[in-house]
Amino acid sequence: MELAYYADYAVRLVNTEEPRRGTDTLTSTDAVRDLLGSNSQLLGRVTESDVARLRAVRTRLRGVFEAADAQEEVRAVDVLNALMLEFPVSPQVSGHTLVNEETGRPDWHLHLADHAANAAAAYSASACMGLAVQVTSLGVDRLGICEASPCRNAYVDTSTNRSRRYCSDRCATRANVAAYRARKRLENDRSARSGRTQEATQDATPATER
Repeated sequence: MELAYYADYAVRLVNTEEPRRGTDTLTSTDAVRDLLGSNSQLLGRVTESDVARLRAVRTRLRGVFEAADAQEEVRAVDVLNALMLEFPVSPQVSGHTLVNEETGRPDWHLHLADHAANAAAAYSASACMGLAVQVTSLGVDRLGICEASPCRNAYVDTSTNRSRRYCSDRCATRANVAAYRARKRLENDRSARSGRTQEATQDATPATER
């Protein structure tokens, strides 16, 4: 498993809360298990305390994305580094379950060993490490906050032309529709004002000149 994959852990955690909508789905141990995923080895270690731990990390991770989105790269990196110091990881070379079909030998790859004290710490360590890999390989400016109002979801822009502005196709569509409607309203307002101006001009013209 490539370490960059773990950046999605950070995105998923941050997006359990939508501040402008006033929603928060990370409110129970079941929500933590949903966040971890059905195949996670951490499921059996989840406790009620992990809810508060993950929510605290979520706030700091959102700070990384928001700083990056505001082009405050140093602040974004400083927050991420502080998190990584608090939640260290132990990379190991692993070949478990993955076998190269051509050679029949293990497909060696980097895997994050879990030595964390609790499920929240293990998840946070993976999330921060994955985000750090993406930041150093793609750039801090690849971390973004969705521009579609009122959405403020986080995302990692892995596009080749650095063009991503929204967290999902749904938000992109909604933003495009809103922009189109705004343009049409502006055009209609201009047409209406132009029509009223022409009528006023005609009314002010003496009858002998008509």
